[in-house]
Amino acid sequence: MSTEKELKGALSKVPFEDVVRRAVPALRKSQLEKDDVEPPQEGAVQMARFKGNGIRQVFHNNEWYFSVVDVVAALAETERPSKYWSDLKRQLTQTEDFVELSDKIGQLKMPGSDGKMYSTEAANVETLLRIVQSIPSPKAEPFKKWLAKVGYERIQEFQNPEVAVRRAMLNWKVQGRTDEWIEDRVRSIVVRHELTSEWARRGVKEGAEYGYLTNVISKETFGVKTEEHKQLKGLKSQNLRDHMTDLELIFTMLGEKSTVAIAQATNVQGLSGNERAATSGGRVAGDARRQLEKETNQRVLSRSNFLPKSKEREKLS
Repeated sequence: MSTEKELKGALSKVPFEDVVRRAVPALRKSQLEKDDVEPPQEGAVQMARFKGNGIRQVFHNNEWYFSVVDVVAALAETERPSKYWSDLKRQLTQTEDFVELSDKIGQLKMPGSDGKMYSTEAANVETLLRIVQSIPSPKAEPFKKWLAKVGYERIQEFQNPEVAVRRAMLNWKVQGRTDEWIEDRVRSIVVRHELTSEWARRGVKEGAEYGYLTNVISKETFGVKTEEHKQLKGLKSQNLRDHMTDLELIFTMLGEKSTVAIAQATNVQGLSGNERAATSGGRVAGDARRQLEKETNQRVLSRSNFLPKSKEREKLS
């Protein structure tokens, strides 16, 4: 495997929707603890507030839909939000493919100023994020963060476990990650969960021993331990994998996936046996990394991070 495309192909055989479902066990617990109230019912309507502006939302198909015109009013600060939205739709139709976006905007019943229910154009969180990008407003970035929070508020993961994964994906999207990076990150969660489950079955103790073996794989894959990798990126308490580049995630997955395969093939047990498997698995990824670096003349290990208000640093020369 000498190219990034070949590496991604080897690690992407499982359809992404299946990957999302398999990521549930790793992400569900931390999110589940935050939701201890009954979830809303289909058709439930409530008023959310963003910087003093009321935004109507209705629960539909197990997620919140928001009034598009209310969002426009909050961001564009116009006295005629309906006309602004109408003009914006016309502009979008002329400048880009609006068909896919418009298909995701539905008509849902919401209360008007007179208290009666009217059909109102509404969109879910992901669709609204795309609309907001077309509205020039200093409130756009704060609104994206607000939307990521309220969009999944009070939806319990034990009713729909995939919500925890979708919530994490949305947060990464709001933070500016690409769809490709998000897919790689979710896949890396699944691979990591498979690895730690394998370690548990083979007598490795959670905690210090997991950390030790992770360092073994990292050293063989990248030439640095995880703490050194974090220091390179200028990270402190942040999760290293949330700040890896696409290629770093891919080689991390390759090292961990190879470790699982070798552990199963050799039936190793305990820390020492799994250390041998981790060394071999990391070496597989390290050899592939070096071959790619030779063909591209670029280092895979990167100083880049996703810290807020931090310019992305150049890759190592």
